[in-house]
Amino acid sequence: MALMDIAVIPLDSKEGSLSGFVAGLQEILAASGCSYRLHDMGTTVEGPAPLLFELALKLHEYSFSQGGKRVYSVMKIDDRRDRAVRLGEKTASVKAKIAPTRRSGE
Repeated sequence: MALMDIAVIPLDSKEGSLSGFVAGLQEILAASGCSYRLHDMGTTVEGPAPLLFELALKLHEYSFSQGGKRVYSVMKIDDRRDRAVRLGEKTASVKAKIAPTRRSGE
């Protein structure tokens, strides 16, 4: 499995908030069957790398299907082949190494 972090931003949105647009992206992700987690600056998705690349294109094209003329997408993929990596595993590993009194963001 690979992990993809993606943010899709319509640059010509007339609205001050993009929450409705992001909700549409989340529907596409839900239909994909992949595990995913929304966070403040984007979404992290778990799945096979070829599927993640296809999904990134679908998410990117969604903006145009909603009438957008310009979209900016940022994607990062961590494709580890020596062992399976699951959504949330990296965060849990770091949190386990931080002293309980110094943890924040939980």
